[in-house]
Amino acid sequence: MFKKTPFLTEIINDLAVHNSEAAYKALFNNLFNPLRRFSFCLLKSRELAEEVASDVLFILWQRRAELPLVQNVHSYAFIIARNLSLNIIKKNAKSDVVSINDISIDIFLDNETPEQILISSELKNQIEHSINQLPPKGKLVFKLIKEDGFSYKEVAEILNISVKTVDAHLVAALKKITGILNKEFNLV
Repeated sequence: MFKKTPFLTEIINDLAVHNSEAAYKALFNNLFNPLRRFSFCLLKSRELAEEVASDVLFILWQRRAELPLVQNVHSYAFIIARNLSLNIIKKNAKSDVVSINDISIDIFLDNETPEQILISSELKNQIEHSINQLPPKGKLVFKLIKEDGFSYKEVAEILNISVKTVDAHLVAALKKITGILNKEFNLV
């Protein structure tokens, strides 16, 4: 997660005051991949997602003098990414806008035996399959919170919904995933 830490404050100040390319590179390294993944969830295109992530970072560079006034640069960047992605969607008049099939889930198990490797692989595939069966908004909320580490409040800001709605989406997603896994592995 990329919150307003002394490191981030230093990066923002270097950008704003000194026009530091090194600070911009640090910001780029911390934000580009999460922005690209988020945009891909909305656009379903790697190329467009990379373009949006690059555009967001360019906008941050252009607005570097204003960044010290922004309370949460991370959320600010994701809101810009959301708006740029939605503009692309409107421009292309796509109806099915949310798909999260790109982000993999890593299950960390002690893979000492072939049996453990097989179980780990099967579990990973079932979890990914379960997540892909979620409704689009539920998938997006789940991925942002569980994989990208956003807080409920940050997800609410990014998606322009209430924190209670974020909570409802996550609870529904977890119930559905748990139900699918219980059924698949005969845990009930």
